[in-house]
Amino acid sequence: MNRVTRWAVAAVLAAAGAAAMAANLPEVVVYKSPTCGCCGSWVEHMKANGFHVKVVEEDDVTAFKRRFGVPGDLASCHTALVGGYVVEGHVPASAVKRLLKEKPAAVGVSVPGMPVGAPGMDGPAPQPFSTQLFDERGRARALESYRPPYRW
Repeated sequence: MNRVTRWAVAAVLAAAGAAAMAANLPEVVVYKSPTCGCCGSWVEHMKANGFHVKVVEEDDVTAFKRRFGVPGDLASCHTALVGGYVVEGHVPASAVKRLLKEKPAAVGVSVPGMPVGAPGMDGPAPQPFSTQLFDERGRARALESYRPPYRW
């Protein structure tokens, strides 16, 4: 097998693996502003990590945050639903996969605000941040912590 053929076979196997992984993951439905670029970048991060993503563009996502039980202090720019959980903001795909695997008693997970360096939040000075698991009373606890340099 020549080098080009090996590369082609590797590319096909990688694509098949990504498709199989996506088939095992539930759909992510993202509610975001039509003008938010960082939300679109987060969607691409989720797709690159095997998720099928449906985007619902809304001028005001605040009503969705209230309806889905996102506490104000944990809010960010977009809100998503996946596997019965709320995913608020720039949560790494690895944390979403952990949430889906472990199935904790929680409403969802959040990355409060918009920390530079979180998936979709590119910038020159990445910040440490944490994902916050939250319950129906709005109580939160850290799920995972991240420090630069990130490897998404």
